[in-house]
Amino acid sequence: MSQTLEPNQFLKVRGANEHNLKNVDIDIPKNKLIVMTGVSGSGKSSLAFDTIYAEGQRRYVESLSAYARQFLQMMQKPDVESIEGLSPAISIEQKSTNKNPRSTVGTVTEIYDYMRLLWARVGIPYSPATGLPIESQTVSQMVDKVFNKKDNTKIYLLAPIVRGRKGEYRKEFIELRKKGFQRLRINNEFYDIEDLPTLDRYKKHDIEVVVDRLVIKKSSEQEDKDLLQRLADSIEICLQLSEGLLYTLEAESDKKEVYSSNFSCPESGFTIDEIEPRIFSFNNPAGACDKCDGLGNAVAFDLKLIVPDENVTFRDGAIAPWAVNTSKLYIQTLQSLGKHYKFDIDDKFSDISEDVKQKLLYGSGDEKIEIVYNDGTRVFRTNKAFEGIIPNLTRRLKESESKWVKEELGRFQSDKDCEKCNGKRLKPETLAIKINKKDIAEVSKLTIEEARNWFLSLNKVLNKQELEISKQVLKEINDRLGFLTSVGLSYLSISRNSGTLSGGESQRIRLASQIGSGLSGVLYVLDEPSIGLHQRDNERLLSTLQKLRDLGNTVIVVEHDEEAILIADHVIDIGPTAGINGGKIIAQGTPQEIKSNKDSITGNYLAGLKSIPIPKKRRKINPNKHIIIRGASGNNLQNIDVEFPLGILTCVTGVSGGGKSTLVIQTLQKSLSKILNGNSAMPAPYKSINGISQIDKIIDIDQSPIGRTPRSNPATYTGAFNHIRDWFAGLPEAKARGYLPGRFSFNVKGGRCEACQGDGVIKIEMHFLPDVYVQCDQCKGKRYNRETLEVKWKEFSISDVLDMTVSEGAELFKAVPLINEKLETLERVGLGYIKIGQRSTTLSGGEAQRIKLAKELSRKGTGRTIYILDEPTTGLHFHDIKKLLEVMQELVDNGNTMIVIEHNLDVIKTADHVIDLGPEGGDKGGYVVAKGTPEEVAKVKESHTGTFLKKLLENEK
Repeated sequence: MSQTLEPNQFLKVRGANEHNLKNVDIDIPKNKLIVMTGVSGSGKSSLAFDTIYAEGQRRYVESLSAYARQFLQMMQKPDVESIEGLSPAISIEQKSTNKNPRSTVGTVTEIYDYMRLLWARVGIPYSPATGLPIESQTVSQMVDKVFNKKDNTKIYLLAPIVRGRKGEYRKEFIELRKKGFQRLRINNEFYDIEDLPTLDRYKKHDIEVVVDRLVIKKSSEQEDKDLLQRLADSIEICLQLSEGLLYTLEAESDKKEVYSSNFSCPESGFTIDEIEPRIFSFNNPAGACDKCDGLGNAVAFDLKLIVPDENVTFRDGAIAPWAVNTSKLYIQTLQSLGKHYKFDIDDKFSDISEDVKQKLLYGSGDEKIEIVYNDGTRVFRTNKAFEGIIPNLTRRLKESESKWVKEELGRFQSDKDCEKCNGKRLKPETLAIKINKKDIAEVSKLTIEEARNWFLSLNKVLNKQELEISKQVLKEINDRLGFLTSVGLSYLSISRNSGTLSGGESQRIRLASQIGSGLSGVLYVLDEPSIGLHQRDNERLLSTLQKLRDLGNTVIVVEHDEEAILIADHVIDIGPTAGINGGKIIAQGTPQEIKSNKDSITGNYLAGLKSIPIPKKRRKINPNKHIIIRGASGNNLQNIDVEFPLGILTCVTGVSGGGKSTLVIQTLQKSLSKILNGNSAMPAPYKSINGISQIDKIIDIDQSPIGRTPRSNPATYTGAFNHIRDWFAGLPEAKARGYLPGRFSFNVKGGRCEACQGDGVIKIEMHFLPDVYVQCDQCKGKRYNRETLEVKWKEFSISDVLDMTVSEGAELFKAVPLINEKLETLERVGLGYIKIGQRSTTLSGGEAQRIKLAKELSRKGTGRTIYILDEPTTGLHFHDIKKLLEVMQELVDNGNTMIVIEHNLDVIKTADHVIDLGPEGGDKGGYVVAKGTPEEVAKVKESHTGTFLKKLLENEK
């Protein structure tokens, strides 16, 4: 009797020991939404990404041929005994999609590819000169245009048979010879058909047949009639040879004109060769603007950077590029210019007339000016036109070979829209093709929500035939726009550069693409998809994850968001704490089962046994202490005035795309950094900023890495390693050997192991397999040579200290205040589990941010510092957020100001002051919707943040 075997319903992991995992055995239900949670550093990512996904990806790549494998990044085999029931795995992590300036939201999601197809098939070309629709030209129209050229104009009538295509074209040449043609124009050079060059088959060529050569000369009626007939015959031959195209080339001026029996404006003669999807691509020479090569912008000297403040005098540095140079040359040049144009170098730039400003900046033209130079011993006089500040800088940049000079002058440049295409990236003839009065670039600039409405409106605009042609393309576009809306990205524009997206936005774009692909039977592994998302958009994201599961996929999400945990089919809580004290499965089951598990920290927070308390008393705002920005209008900010109180904790909130980052990072932080620190980065536009005298420092504590190389680590960044090296150099054994602190550095020769140059590992390239890092057999991974390792403190060498966790190191150096203080501060921000010498490249963004916070905590502050944090709760568990808030509140207690961009309600409820931006994202945002204490904001009905805050505050009363 045959027995029906049940399909394997579980993903079975046995003996997982990757990173800090402790021999984990677990059965994970398939085709469910699984949330892995636990405190930061507990081992969630080690299990989800470095074990399950890594093995799934490795097995897939291993199944391919050796040839295919060399093109794919292959992951190392994770430290796991076995994994059964593994499906093909796709990872969607928090990485920026692409830093390439040619990559946009539209190209990443393929929306722009479908738009190119749509414009190519149903777009109507218009003449830029007349605004009239472009129609095909008749032979008669072409004959009349050529005939009406100036008398005695020598012209060639050319038939373009090859345009920008690769090949040798031998057969075509033989056919043309048989037809009796005598001359060809190949790549702008004329050749006799009997003496043609051999073409490089791998290069692109332009080939035109010379159909006729003639001189336009009006004389007798009969001769004119003969010339018209000759023109008509030759043009017809051209159109037959080149499928409706004709080039005329004037022999003397090389002026070329294009005629088309397909698309051409009958009045201006504006012609489009052919309408194909490639001419709408800014990554293809056929469509890209030839001035900016399809980038839409160009680097140019910026007047705002050259003269940053018009109220500064010339002597005090009104001309910034000349102010940084101490040479007398510039002052003497200005004195001579002042004498000629009747101004003094103690005048402000704003005091001189617009005409003189233009001459100073762009040159005096033909007007000669006497400029006197005195080097202390001799006097030199020149009498010539003044070059102009901006032309002078442009020339110096072009002529200089010095990297330093180029970097220095580059400080006064910025990206500006291309003058030819106005930032639209495409050629004028491409932008002349429109659907419903809009070109493809105009629609690309719309937000996802606006574009969705526009594309839906086409059903009423296009005729029956156009709708039939575009039916499938419109469906693909609308589906993709719908998926992006469902993951909370309706505020992004299609043309948004993907390099400017946050990690969370990039991840949600990839998530939307996966839903669009409609795959089933796949294992998806996601890393905190809720990052950067307002509570209002969170519900849509969670329903998207459920939709992905309902397609027949297993969805594993590493997440701390309470709502995500509560809607999961299965929750896996990893802990109990972090680092070496984590890596165990503490609890698993339904959300309800996790809540009732007393050993689970996550369960305790979900059940309300543990919580982040609301402060009993909020700090009062001092009406005389604040920074006021007026007229902030960057991106979508609506010319707003915003007051940031000093000496308190302020949360800037609002829906995604509401303008938070533009206000806090692009405007406040960049303007203060420019004024206080002399940074060259240009802030977003604003009218004025007041109250700066009350602060002396602004520090942006972001999630960027603390170092770019594996040699950087928490000890080197916080300065603890300098004290550790000094301590080891001061030990009796080190003194006896004459060792200085440099001996204990792994970055310089002397004490380090030279076999691995202080890395502890040696890289071996495997070509078809991933690079393998093997332990150095000389130092056994300890980084130092044998003599250096013989110097010990309490039986520990410097290598042993680097391999300790921060908590172990703090205990070891309890009696050494300089070292202990630094390490204890790292412990206080919840990083006791990381190793003192852990490579910075292995730290998460959240860990890097907290290391920066710890560095600030260990400094002796002035109490006049503004700290800016952008979503500091990223990657943090409830328990870690509680610790983080304690540190943030301590910095504010010391008199400092903390401004935090945040969506997390646990942080918002502890703030002294909330500034809520909105009401929506994109063009519908950029206003201050509410401000005040959390309780005051909760009362504002128009505030989406207030709505969710109200529920939370009521529940916690």
